[in-house]
Amino acid sequence: MADRILIIEDDPRLAEMVCDYLGEAGFQVLRAATGATGLAMHEARGVDALILDLMLPDMDGLEVCRRVRARADTPILMLTARGDAMDRVVGLELGADDYLPKPFEPRELLARLRSILRRRKASATSRILRFGRLEVDLDAREARLDGEACALTGHQFTLLVALAERAGRVLSREVLMDLMKGEAPEAFDRSIDVHISRIRSVIEDDAKKPRRIITVRGAGYVFAKAQD
Repeated sequence: MADRILIIEDDPRLAEMVCDYLGEAGFQVLRAATGATGLAMHEARGVDALILDLMLPDMDGLEVCRRVRARADTPILMLTARGDAMDRVVGLELGADDYLPKPFEPRELLARLRSILRRRKASATSRILRFGRLEVDLDAREARLDGEACALTGHQFTLLVALAERAGRVLSREVLMDLMKGEAPEAFDRSIDVHISRIRSVIEDDAKKPRRIITVRGAGYVFAKAQD
């Protein structure tokens, strides 16, 4: 059965082009011109992925992303014509899986869409997250580097999972705190930075030059997708 894609885009020419191109690639494509219509269609019809324009006539695409994420984990590819990198950072923090600046080549859109669909399907069937030499075993609650178990506390492992499951997204300290809700309060009696430092000390080859958990100044942390 063909994957069903919903595009929320108010530019009719662009939306039609994307619908035609994805249709030829074998997808079933639904279309909405406003955020409100798109949210209603997403809830009523059920889709496998969402292509979301950042600038919509009735509400900001970031708000649409936030509302979708509040009730579903549908993969989201965000389209943006804005030059401000912070819009992309905020979109990723809110749960977008990837973004694509306008103008774009249809082939790149198709490649990115297929990539986020593959990642989501893989994560649905596998309970081990693999990043080069690092494995994060969700069932065993264990991280392994080169096959050797990493010495992490339960709280540190939970924080590592929060980052690894959202690899490639910049997560602020506030977002990480929200993701850790339900953990014992004493787990976070010290700053997120301290916990990140301890995790780096066991999963990085050089904790002073981290390649797995990267600091994004003024924004937070990002777990690198590509690792050795």
